[in-house]
Amino acid sequence: MRRLALSATFALLSLVAAVAAHGELVQKGNLRISFEGRIAPHVLPRAKPAPVTVHLRSSIGTVDGSRPPQLRKVSIAVNQTGHLSLTGLPVCARGRLQQTSTAAALELCRGALVGHGVFDAVVEFASGPPIPVHGKVLVLNSRVGGRASFLLHIYNSSPVRLAFVVPFTITRRRGADFGTVFAARIPRIASDRGYVTAIGLTLRRRYVFGGKRRSVFSASCAAAPGFPGAIFTLARATFTFENGRRLTSALTRDCAVR
Repeated sequence: MRRLALSATFALLSLVAAVAAHGELVQKGNLRISFEGRIAPHVLPRAKPAPVTVHLRSSIGTVDGSRPPQLRKVSIAVNQTGHLSLTGLPVCARGRLQQTSTAAALELCRGALVGHGVFDAVVEFASGPPIPVHGKVLVLNSRVGGRASFLLHIYNSSPVRLAFVVPFTITRRRGADFGTVFAARIPRIASDRGYVTAIGLTLRRRYVFGGKRRSVFSASCAAAPGFPGAIFTLARATFTFENGRRLTSALTRDCAVR
């Protein structure tokens, strides 16, 4: 009966989390942001971290369809039950990637690849309608200013050519609820004629170093003893815009113990 009660409790909590999982929509005035994410697999060890794939996506828009303000900064803080390991992973220097295509960046820095994704923007010119831009993203391990970082290599060739690199610095905070923080400044797009509308990332890399199998991203399901799963805050993202407006969104997710 106790096992049945615990299972029923977890099922109810999972239902609550599932509803919350589709509710990460924040709004301030006319500005609206959607922030989504999950880790896979859903079933994880209770204590020892196991390799995971991280999926993240955010979109930016306005209630009335008007142009949103320029995005200037992004910060993503990850729950302490998630672990980041970069030991032995090749690094790619930012300078090697400037004005390179996706194919050229891969040829130069494939060993440092930790993920990929998509990037959406809109570019407005004085004449003609706004032009939507859909680019590819590579996520590469690096060091910037002596600090561990990821580089987002973003490229699109048509109808408007965009090629730039966004460094995400990595900060680790011992004992904090959110143990790892990724932060970046977003560059001006097409001399501020362009603005970001969405970005989606899939982060995954497994490799061997020192004779041991490693994963850049790993996690456990920190459920209380006797419980088959847990609900937790996976990540918290803060978006800062040119007019000083700041929006924060958190992802509530659940996991099951294997």
